[in-house]
Amino acid sequence: MRILFSIISALVICSICYLLSTKKVMPIALGNFLAPQEGFWQNAEPMDYDFSDNLHFNNLKGNVDVYFDDRLVPHVFADHENDAYFVQGYLHAKFRLWQMEFQTFAAAGRASEVVGSVALNHDREFRRLGMVYAAENSLAEIEKDPETKSVCDAYTSGVNAYISTLTKSSLPLEYKLLGYQPEKWTNLKTSLFLKYMTFDLAGHENDFEMTQAKSFFTKSDFDKLFPVYQDSTVPIVAKGTAFPDPKISPKAPDFADSIYFNFLKETTPVSEVEKPNPNNGSNNWAVDSSKTASHAPILCNDPHLGLNLPSLWYEIQISTPHYNAYGVSFPGAPGVIIGFNDSCAFGFTNGGRDVRDYYEIKFKDDSKKEYWYDSSWIKTSQRIENIKVAGQPDFVDTVAYTVFGPVMYDRSFQGKGERSSGKAYAVKWEGHENSNELKFFYLLDRAKNYEDYLNACNYLKAPGQNCVFACKKGDIAIRAQGHFPAKWNGQGDFLMPGFDSSYCWQGMIPDDETPFEHNPSKGYVSSANQRPVDNEYPYYLGREYPSARGIYLNKQLSSLQNITVNDMMVLQSSNQNIFAEMILPLFLKNINEDALLPQQKKYYNQLKQWNGNYDNRSTAATCYELTWKNFYDTCFNDEYLKAPKNTMRPFESTLLESILKDSTYKFIDNIYTFKIETLKEIILAAFYKAVDSMSVLESEGKAKWGVYKDAHIDHILKIPEFSRQHLDIGGVKNALNASNRDHGPSWKMVVNLTASTEAFGIYPGGQSGNPGSRFYNNSIDKWAGGEYYQLWLMRKEENNDSRIKWKMSFSYR
Repeated sequence: MRILFSIISALVICSICYLLSTKKVMPIALGNFLAPQEGFWQNAEPMDYDFSDNLHFNNLKGNVDVYFDDRLVPHVFADHENDAYFVQGYLHAKFRLWQMEFQTFAAAGRASEVVGSVALNHDREFRRLGMVYAAENSLAEIEKDPETKSVCDAYTSGVNAYISTLTKSSLPLEYKLLGYQPEKWTNLKTSLFLKYMTFDLAGHENDFEMTQAKSFFTKSDFDKLFPVYQDSTVPIVAKGTAFPDPKISPKAPDFADSIYFNFLKETTPVSEVEKPNPNNGSNNWAVDSSKTASHAPILCNDPHLGLNLPSLWYEIQISTPHYNAYGVSFPGAPGVIIGFNDSCAFGFTNGGRDVRDYYEIKFKDDSKKEYWYDSSWIKTSQRIENIKVAGQPDFVDTVAYTVFGPVMYDRSFQGKGERSSGKAYAVKWEGHENSNELKFFYLLDRAKNYEDYLNACNYLKAPGQNCVFACKKGDIAIRAQGHFPAKWNGQGDFLMPGFDSSYCWQGMIPDDETPFEHNPSKGYVSSANQRPVDNEYPYYLGREYPSARGIYLNKQLSSLQNITVNDMMVLQSSNQNIFAEMILPLFLKNINEDALLPQQKKYYNQLKQWNGNYDNRSTAATCYELTWKNFYDTCFNDEYLKAPKNTMRPFESTLLESILKDSTYKFIDNIYTFKIETLKEIILAAFYKAVDSMSVLESEGKAKWGVYKDAHIDHILKIPEFSRQHLDIGGVKNALNASNRDHGPSWKMVVNLTASTEAFGIYPGGQSGNPGSRFYNNSIDKWAGGEYYQLWLMRKEENNDSRIKWKMSFSYR
């Protein structure tokens, strides 16, 4: 490993020189980084490195034994529960400290302290979103509960116990590269990390962009472009499910038609707002014993998130006298997040609902100390944000807080780019509310039955998730769980007036009105981020939900019988795009094969023989993808030519459904030509353009889908030498294997709940965050090839098993 590190050192130095030559650079501590005795050379981990150790700490009450298997997965056995969390904190810090701290710096709007002014805009946006404010609120709830407070305290002590052992030479590589030291960990940092995940999974909204669309299109056109409900939807909870009469009946304000639903009202272009990846999603499902070969339930989950190195996940087993859980954890938070125990298994997909709304605020003057609300001037509270910037003076920002929440945008901060109006907007976000999601995971790790699962779900407020569950007693279930506002129709789609309390959220949907399924007669429960319920549900749930993966998943689960673990692995890794299957016959029908030139006929035949599978070797998948993109752009680019910047674009599924129903769909015609274009003409033009692109790609050796997609997993700092580039893999966002360029299945898990649990899983990374370790990215190739590791829920008496490679013992000093 030291020889390898010497080889790549030249490449690293070249990258650093490039960074130094750019205008916006991270501060690089080059001298310390290259120092022979303390620099990055000391992070080269020998292939035969011994992870075994005997450690003693005053914080412990008893003994803890940690057995590392051949993938460096720790199996933690503790005599006392809090000792297990202490050791988890120690292990997270030992293997992932820089990642943990950098993510909490990013969450707190402190990235500029480390990387300089290049992160200042991000830091201002996160401070103005109120991320620390949100974490403080949640921490108060966590520390109010004696169980979760003791868990957090023990975890924090474990992290700090490891930090206290560090020397200059043993610092993680990135600290040396950027020239700073780790801080002590705190419970607030744990809360910040959890809040960062809440942002990633419950922070997506399109209020500004949808308002732009409302200002540009007529109501008739807007409803065609952005329908509330789509006929092809296969909801999580079966259509026709009866719901109880709602306890809350939210009512639109008087004069909403003229003040809020005011189409074609002039507005100003909006700047780009920092948001989570819109593809953040997941698949999960559980099948009951009537459909499996083992006659036991099987649960599957694969969360789709941004792919980075070090990985988001850290695999671990935690065993105490009270519970025994295995799965993946978040470096930065205690417990197992997705996984299984001796009795049950659990997993999640993103709920996808809009729980973040913006309100226009009218300040009395530039001091931002008062704002107009319900016919009077109301005082704001103000939070002074002192942002440290590496190598530069501090930046001081003042954020006003209203009844809605913090004022995120105003004249002093417009986000990326400029809003010429200079209007002020406060953000109302469910993430700001007091909540204790740590209790949710604490209880799930210990769950033994369906009732325990239901009790745990009461603590999940944000991010809203589709929580799937299965247990050895035979129950399977799914709940669209979270703290969701009970909105009137259309509320939150657009920017709302902040001067009238009737536009506030009027209550939260009660837990007993949450959509759920428990042991349905169909024999399975599933979700793939689609709409949770049909349009008979009494509350407004917004407009945008992906549907293709859910349609395909339910179709497969309905048809499968005598299901095996291998069947579930194959399904989880499926590259089949049912969206393409639905539209391709229409495309082919409108292309006259006899009129095609030889090169065009070649690709037409590929499409004709293609089955919709996004295999990495498929050139037809690339050709279809280009044809669809060209078709979509040709349909809408003319209408959007004069639209304000960042106006919301229609969902792909809207176009699919519309043209399958109506070949004369209004937006097919180009409004800037004298003739009326037909569907056939638009499809042909899109195909011809795709053929031209394919010819170029083929000449460059880039026509196969895996090569064209060019997937990669980047180091968090985007350092190429610490990343994995050019992964030749299949998959696409509308397939169950939703692998995109830098986003996709971040953890894949299949659990067969037989008497002796049979489980498999994998994530694209490795247990160590050290680029100089063989455990840094050792699982990527297997993940890319669709392979799994068997997950070993070890018993303490198996401590002489050949799979154990190292042992770490912790005891009271």
